[in-house]
Amino acid sequence: MTKIIGIIPARMGASRFPGKPLHPILGRPMIEHCFERAKMFNRWDGLFLATCDTEIRTFAENKGYPVIMTSNSHTRALDRVAEAAANCGINISNNDIVLNVQGDEPMMHPDMISATVRPFDERSDVNGTMLAMDIVDESQFNNPDILKIIHDLDGRVLYTSRCPIPFCKPGEFSSSHGARRIYGIFGFRWGFLKLFTELTESPLELKEACDSNRLYDNGLHQYIAPIPYQVSFSVDSPADLKIVESKMEDDELWGKY
Repeated sequence: MTKIIGIIPARMGASRFPGKPLHPILGRPMIEHCFERAKMFNRWDGLFLATCDTEIRTFAENKGYPVIMTSNSHTRALDRVAEAAANCGINISNNDIVLNVQGDEPMMHPDMISATVRPFDERSDVNGTMLAMDIVDESQFNNPDILKIIHDLDGRVLYTSRCPIPFCKPGEFSSSHGARRIYGIFGFRWGFLKLFTELTESPLELKEACDSNRLYDNGLHQYIAPIPYQVSFSVDSPADLKIVESKMEDDELWGKY
């Protein structure tokens, strides 16, 4: 039976928002929202926090969350996830699934994790997935903090960019444009994730500040895991906190953990 391992990477030294994982949202650290919501997915064989910071380790241990200490030299989340998965204490085969569940998505729902896993269940040729959420408003489409996805007709991701793609004439954007964004959940066959870490940082990865482009630069592919738009906001900067707090109070999961 295929194992599913979840890793939530978190570090205190984020350049745009130092200390972000432990910043309170409605009275609870952001990483607590992420972990408690991820726990609601019912197919985990293991779910772990991965960090290089003692503050996050102390928080996790006080909450009883499994935590794995990693190198402080990682610049990309997937490299931290791979190191943590290799040291999680579970015997993972190359065909098992490792999920990177980003620690700055405090409004995440477990159905998003299910959607990220679904392509693995449906197709044997899928080695990697990324949750692809529909973009329904132009402000998200133009926001450089939101990574947009270009994929082919079979769902293979071709490129991710901070630019508004696919092209749309000014003022003509609509929810039917077909634009999709990365939402912070990524799935990998363990063997495929190990291959990723063996590749050097690539030109398009560095230009777009998106580690997934390392795969496409090397002729490798992930598949989209499509999901309709849901009210869910990432925390990229301190300015996002007020937005998240105002929306989370009406979220169906708030109060269930």
